[in-house]
Amino acid sequence: MRRSTARDRAALSGALSGLAFVVAIGGANRLAKGPFPRPGSTAEEIRTYYRDSRAAARFSVAWQALAVLAQVRFTASVARLAARHTRRPGLMRTATLVSGGAAAACLAASAATQSTLTMPIERDDEAVLDTTRRVFVAGGPVHGVAYGVFTALLAESGRDAGLLGPAATRVGWLSAAASLLSPAYFRWEQAGWLIPIGRFSGYLVSGILGARLSRPDSPTAAAPAGS
Repeated sequence: MRRSTARDRAALSGALSGLAFVVAIGGANRLAKGPFPRPGSTAEEIRTYYRDSRAAARFSVAWQALAVLAQVRFTASVARLAARHTRRPGLMRTATLVSGGAAAACLAASAATQSTLTMPIERDDEAVLDTTRRVFVAGGPVHGVAYGVFTALLAESGRDAGLLGPAATRVGWLSAAASLLSPAYFRWEQAGWLIPIGRFSGYLVSGILGARLSRPDSPTAAAPAGS
């Protein structure tokens, strides 16, 4: 049996969240007057970046804020889908709301902390390094764990609803695995590559699911009995 799900135009926020984050990174790189400080940068290198490239950093923060808002809205769309088309509707809906909300909160905390580095506040070297580390940890590995869970739930909900095919579902699961493994960075620096791999592949699957949810009369599998 097949049925249709109501059109959800707001689900396009799935693509918007990824686009806004890409603009945040790409735009900041174009506006910056020097390289963005990476983990391991000195306090002076960090000060120099946020002093000379203040506009770039604030541009990044603003677009990250938009990505956060889009993530929150998309989480609501995915939670609604999970409640209607999965075998464990209550659990899936709750888990989607919690993981999606946590991912948004982590990115918001990272952006808010980064914004303080653009302010003319006197900090000693230890404070500069600590603040920069909190920006990275919240927006990197910690965000990765929450976003990985969300992406896994998104992939399962999209598959059960008939909106994601086998290939997109596999990409979703691989994205989730990369994100969930990203805290390995704390023991092995090369694992840092898992952060962008998990994030951008997750944005891709979010965009696909969001686009399909936004279509009128999207064909989906019938909801499980009792959902």
